[in-house]
Formats: sequence, C-alpha cells, structure tokens
Amino acid sequence: MMKPRHFLTLNDCSVDELHYLFKRAAWIKARLKRGEPCHTLSDKTLAMIFEKSSTRTRVSFEVGMLQLGGNVLMLSAGDTQIARGEPVKDTSRVISSMADIVMIRTYAQAMVEEFAGYSRVPVINGLTDEYHPCQVLADVFTYQEHRGPITGKAVAWIGDTNNMLYSWINASAMLNFKMHVSTPPGYAIDDSRLTDAEHAHLETFADPLDAARGASLITTDVWASMGMEAENEKRMRDFKGWHVDGEVMSLGAPDAVFMHCLPAHRGEEVSADVIDGPQSLVWVEAENRMHAQKALLEFLLLGQLKTD
Repeated sequence: MMKPRHFLTLNDCSVDELHYLFKRAAWIKARLKRGEPCHTLSDKTLAMIFEKSSTRTRVSFEVGMLQLGGNVLMLSAGDTQIARGEPVKDTSRVISSMADIVMIRTYAQAMVEEFAGYSRVPVINGLTDEYHPCQVLADVFTYQEHRGPITGKAVAWIGDTNNMLYSWINASAMLNFKMHVSTPPGYAIDDSRLTDAEHAHLETFADPLDAARGASLITTDVWASMGMEAENEKRMRDFKGWHVDGEVMSLGAPDAVFMHCLPAHRGEEVSADVIDGPQSLVWVEAENRMHAQKALLEFLLLGQLKTD
C-alpha cells in the first residue's frame, strides 16, 4: 500500500507542486464563477476534526468538498474519544479506515504529525499553534491572482510571532521572496525552527515602519491568538505600536496590498480604514481559502489533474 501524501506544513509540497496548486485553484475558481460543476471527488469523504473552533476553516473545507461532489463528516472536540483519553494513533487508525481524507484543526503540531503517522489516508493541517499552511497557501494564491508572481517581492509581517508567521517564512524560502518581520521585544522568532534557506530570506526590524518600507504585501494577525486569552492584557501593552494603519501602508510599494487571516480586531492590530480600504484583499483572501483548499483536496487524493 502506497504511503499517503500529507499536508502538515508547506514544506510537504515541492515548489512545482505549489505552483500547480495555484494554477489549479485559479481554474477551479473560474469554473465555479461560470456556474460549471466540478465533481472530481464524487463519493469521497472528508473527515474534519476540530479541537479548536473555527469559522473560515470549517466553511471553506465543508463547502469546498461538497462542491467537488464529496461528503463531509464534522467531528468537534467532544465528538471523538481523543477528548476522553483515547490514543491519537488509535483514533487515526479507525477514522482513516473509513474516510478518504482527514483535516485536523488543533493545538499541537505533534498531534497532527502523530495522527498522520498512523493514517491510511492523507491528512491536512487545518491549523496548529505552530503552523497554518492552508491560510498561507490561499494568501500567496490571492497575491498572485491580483499582483502577479510573488517571487522577488517583499512581504512585511508586523505583530506576533505565531503560526501564520512561521508558515509565511516557510513560503518565502520555497517561492523566493523576502520576509520583513517586526515583532515587539520579547516576541522574537525562534531561530532554531528555521532552515538556512529560511534565514537567508528573512530580515528583522525593530521598527515596524522600517519593515513596511517597499513591501508589496503587508500583513498581520491578532495580538492574542486562540488559547492566549489569559495573556490578553499584557499583550495589549506589549503590542502597542505594532499595528498596521495608513502610515504603515503608505511606506509599502505603490501597489502594496494588505492581508489578514481573520478574525480581526479593528483599532488593535489593524485600523478600520486599512482593512476596509482599497488596498485590502482580506475578503478575497477569505474566499480563496475555499478555492485553494479544493485544489489541495484534489491533489492529495488524485494527484495533478489536467488544467485547461
């Protein structure tokens, strides 16, 4: 039996495969907009396991799989025996004997990796505390859809050192663009998690304004991610000044765009005039989660398909 392909970080794909996914996502999106069905995953079942709640991840995967002609099984944290102490490997063996592909949104990357290690079918990381590869896949697709190739550009990240940032750093080395990163004191990148190639594409800045200079894409995230609610008051103090407003955007490239994975807190990490303004691709980016993930679901189950 062939080992299944998994998508636990962006590095689970080759550069050529990422480019295929971007091209296929554009084809899938155009076909949907024309009202033409694309039932490539007819009779396939996606099992979704949520230990962290979600809006965009659930809707994009569920609607996307249904549009591909497949079925969806939704399992919340309390719906599985994992919550009652069953070993992850046992749950993996059972679910993967019945479903065709699994998406997991949870806390520890180690949990997703262990599940994948015992799974008979592909496993997708829908989000962990360490990485968020599906979101960055959609974000790069969105940038290229509106501005062309991201290769050679600069992406500015302003804010927390979180799962989104590490997935952006993965992407920078794979797709050959620069990462300009500015985080508050005490929230530095963990260098031990980076490869030499990722270090080579990374530049850090003490001042967020310097990180934004010349960037083609400026992005951020909430100051306190899910599970960090106890740190909220401290983070409100620490991150003051690390926000994206009109001044920050004015320092980017003339055609710079703004992205945010959502949910967003206007007046904290981003100003309302930016997220709701003409440079924002946030709402396109949110929709593109579905199109990029449809391409990913197909790829993991069927390999590369002909795209006219």
